[in-house]
Amino acid sequence: MASISVETTIARPVEEVWARIADVGSHVRWMDDAVAIRFTSVGHVGVGTTFDCDTRLGPFHLTDRMVVTDWDPPSLMGIRHVGLVTGSGRFVLEPARAGTRFTWEEELAFPAWMGGGLGAAAASPLLRRVWCRNLGNLKTLIEGRAAV
Repeated sequence: MASISVETTIARPVEEVWARIADVGSHVRWMDDAVAIRFTSVGHVGVGTTFDCDTRLGPFHLTDRMVVTDWDPPSLMGIRHVGLVTGSGRFVLEPARAGTRFTWEEELAFPAWMGGGLGAAAASPLLRRVWCRNLGNLKTLIEGRAAV
């Protein structure tokens, strides 16, 4: 199991950051590893929303199937990975002196053909770097958009 946590501070109020991440379909705009998102449920917001995310990390491509398990605006969005890679993740937004502290936490299990626990351990540093870059992209998108 890979346990990964990354965070950043975005110089905007929690409600503004939430408004951006609540639009799950737009995550491809700031997640470098997310190629496309296709909703598989009728609803696109809240608990029970399901979607497939085509993911690319270098030469590796897979469809990450997800279910929204927690939805507590403007502070928490949780998901469960139910595809080849399983586990859970969550975005936690907290007011901070400088705006919003955004924490991204993931617990992921890799299938045997991807190396299982060894594959998860090997992938963790790469995933941490990619997700830190993703949060940097989100920060730039939100702070830049609000400044215009």
